[in-house]
Amino acid sequence: MRIRMCLAALSLAGGAGLATLSAPPALAAACSDVEVVAARGTFEPGTLGFIVGDPVYSALQKKAAGKNVSSYKVNYPADLSPTSAAQGNLDLVNHVKSQAAACPNQKFVLVGYSQGANVVDNSIGISSAGAVVGSPIVATLPAAVEPKVAAVLLFGNPIRALGKSVTGTYQSRTLDLCAKGDPVCENGGGDVGAHLSYRDDAEEAATFAAGRL
Repeated sequence: MRIRMCLAALSLAGGAGLATLSAPPALAAACSDVEVVAARGTFEPGTLGFIVGDPVYSALQKKAAGKNVSSYKVNYPADLSPTSAAQGNLDLVNHVKSQAAACPNQKFVLVGYSQGANVVDNSIGISSAGAVVGSPIVATLPAAVEPKVAAVLLFGNPIRALGKSVTGTYQSRTLDLCAKGDPVCENGGGDVGAHLSYRDDAEEAATFAAGRL
């Protein structure tokens, strides 16, 4: 019930899920030094995500001195449909692969909040199956792209409630924040407000990412 309340609190915007899992061909944008690829939370409003994506992007633009920082909003429903996270997983991987091919010197900062953290988890090879609004992995970033990912920033990551975390290749460049009492990422957590508090961590996350660019 508390998890449903968290997701309902983000329902200022929403959308219908697609009937089948598909993603349009990814088109490369203009090259920048750094691209922030952000997967918003369930029903989260905002350009990249009001609670996490937008403030993290703004903070990183200031902290990545001398670097041109662009952004990409992962194209997925971010709703409660069973394939939502999988659609985000596929779009993120397709976009980063396309962008990396077009812009060989570009670095990426992957950002995921709530369901968006599931999207990022899957994309780097950590399955979110069984987590709230999670899904099995449908695509992963290839080994050739891995060195281009400078940082992975996760907030309210649902796999944490399963006792899982990011391990392996991306572990050392991952910041995975779970606010005390957040019922989405803390097993037994009961503070709905904690899941909506991650704007307060934007500066910390941007500093972490800037230090790895």
